[in-house]
Amino acid sequence: MILLVALLSLAAACGGAEADMSATPADDGPAKPVALWGAEGGFVTATTNVLRPPRVVLYSDGLVIVDASKQLKLTDAEAGETVASMERYLTGQPPTVEPKPGAPMVTDVPTTVLGVRGKDGKMLEVRAAALDQVADFYPKELSEAKKLMDGLATRAAATGTDYVATRVRMVAEGAESAEGKPAPWPAGVPEPSGTVDPVWQKDVEGAAVSAITKAVPAGQGHDRPLFKTGSGALFVLSWRYLLPDE
Repeated sequence: MILLVALLSLAAACGGAEADMSATPADDGPAKPVALWGAEGGFVTATTNVLRPPRVVLYSDGLVIVDASKQLKLTDAEAGETVASMERYLTGQPPTVEPKPGAPMVTDVPTTVLGVRGKDGKMLEVRAAALDQVADFYPKELSEAKKLMDGLATRAAATGTDYVATRVRMVAEGAESAEGKPAPWPAGVPEPSGTVDPVWQKDVEGAAVSAITKAVPAGQGHDRPLFKTGSGALFVLSWRYLLPDE
């Protein structure tokens, strides 16, 4: 009888442990981008080209980040609907979509990039040059996808909060012929080293983040903050917060 009770107790304990393990969710790691809208190329400065983030990124946890400066959180239902719609719009499109014959020639404008993570876990990206300018010559699904993501950007601007991060991408652009009185190079901010061609970039964290965001406040518009390094070289400093997956 004692042996039987012991065996039953052991079986119950094993069954309870197995139930606890099966109830523990798997760790899928950090959130991943599941839908995006961005831009590439166009007639922009080297600094803009290096710093330009996706216009809108939706992450698997429902976080939406717009221009690496605003954020909002979608419900699971909203995020799922957004991904499903983007998948419907982009599935079957080639990686680079060409406009229909007869489209006017448009130069020096960015190429639109639209993306969605499929059920296979891979990111499907579709590119369309001058989509805004010649939308009628592209499949309507591309404009619908962009409109969907643009709606998230509008919503973030109206009801979202500021996006901040613990890591920053900084860019220094040579400005030897720039006019104006330069400020001393900010203490705690790394100075450019090596070749600057045409810009110097570095991802920083820790105290350097506080130093550069204090020296070059966000939202300065088209102001060009000019700084002089210890060696006397002049640079324009710019930065943006890095995204969670960068």
